Amino acid sequence: MEVHGSGFRRILLLALCISGIWSAYIYQGVLQETLSTKRFGPDEKRFEHLAFLNLAQSVVCLVWSYIMIKLWSNAGNGGAPWWAYWSAGITNTIGPAMGIEALKYISYPAQVLAKSSKMIPVMLMGTLVYGIRYTFPEYMCSFLVAGGVSFFALLKTSSKTISKLAHPNAPLGYALCFLNLAFDGFTNATQDSIASRYPKTEAWDIMFGMNLWGTIYNMIYMFGLPQGIGFEAIQFCKLHPEAAWDILKYCLCGAVGQNFIFMTISNFGSLANTTITTTRKFVSIVVSSVMSGNPLSLKQWGCVSMVFGGLSYQIYLKWRKMQRVEKKKQKS
Repeated sequence: MEVHGSGFRRILLLALCISGIWSAYIYQGVLQETLSTKRFGPDEKRFEHLAFLNLAQSVVCLVWSYIMIKLWSNAGNGGAPWWAYWSAGITNTIGPAMGIEALKYISYPAQVLAKSSKMIPVMLMGTLVYGIRYTFPEYMCSFLVAGGVSFFALLKTSSKTISKLAHPNAPLGYALCFLNLAFDGFTNATQDSIASRYPKTEAWDIMFGMNLWGTIYNMIYMFGLPQGIGFEAIQFCKLHPEAAWDILKYCLCGAVGQNFIFMTISNFGSLANTTITTTRKFVSIVVSSVMSGNPLSLKQWGCVSMVFGGLSYQIYLKWRKMQRVEKKKQKS
């Protein structure tokens, strides 16, 4: 849904997109951290079935995207068929499940930092597999991000933060995060391939196809396998309605956030969206540290600054590259 008009209207729209993305995903982060650390009810039980969040999120986003297609989609015929997303749906089911499971072993700020280092596996695969040569500033960005995440992982976590984790295990937690990034890389590449083969495919079509397969795969995993935890998760929600309410809010935040991301990309481009989502991650860490009782030391804040300094520099390099491309177009 693109909006054209005066500069003032575009500023208001940008402010709406920023506030929508920030509020939806920052609150979703708070809920994710709550569900992974809180003890519910008089029996003080933890919600151990974090992978169930992916099923709930897929179902809500499936319904949401279907409604949006009916209201806003102009694609008509020519979009990607629903079965085209089956392979991306597999990695999009496994990857986020690993990211959420990591919260049993590492703190929320650590998880956000680790998942912010997506550029590292991308550059590594680009260099080793495709022989791509990157510039020195791009390597500097990667060094800052990798160094910040590594130093953060090596620093001692406060005892208060560790006491809130279900099963503290930093190596396993970080390993799950990086596997999450690897699966996300395949998912993104597959989505790009689908978009290039079916140019008339809209964002809502992708969201619908991905979540359709995500729902199917998660239903099989949760309820079809002998070790499925779906029935246990539902039983926990019946006994602890507060947890069920948090899960519903978590899913709605994800759907609303996706809505504002698509609006931002269609009206202001992917660079603006990257800038907004990157700053949102930094604010999420601040909120977690202040509100959720995850105190960070000065050295840890230094590591956070390294990571987001590298990400900010990467955004600046992308902006410079876009400016050069625009100048070449104007000259030609």
